[in-house]
Amino acid sequence: QVQLVESGGGLVQAGGSLRLSCAASGRTFSDNNMGWFRQAPGKEREFVAAINWGGITAYTNSVRGRFTISRVNAKNTVYLQMNSLKPEDTAVYYCAAGPPTGWPSGMNSWGRGTLVTVSS
Repeated sequence: QVQLVESGGGLVQAGGSLRLSCAASGRTFSDNNMGWFRQAPGKEREFVAAINWGGITAYTNSVRGRFTISRVNAKNTVYLQMNSLKPEDTAVYYCAAGPPTGWPSGMNSWGRGTLVTVSS
């Protein structure tokens, strides 16, 4: 498995931006799909975005055009740039990793999460 540590969460006003980072350990990072999920209070965890080893991306409809996922394999890091944030984006955001066969949301390694709060 891949070990994952998220950073970059915080409090931001609606319309603002944040960039989340996820540092991964493990020699197989570049082979894995990487993704971001989120869980809002009282709701189930949901898929946000994913990127495969070659840079192909997938997004849930509610964030497409506002969020951008990227990865730098040489740094074992994946990012989530979040623009035009809305109060409904408030959630704990989790970094995840999974095998190529699980594209796009089949993951088997998870970080502990970072809280994003968007005020209105």
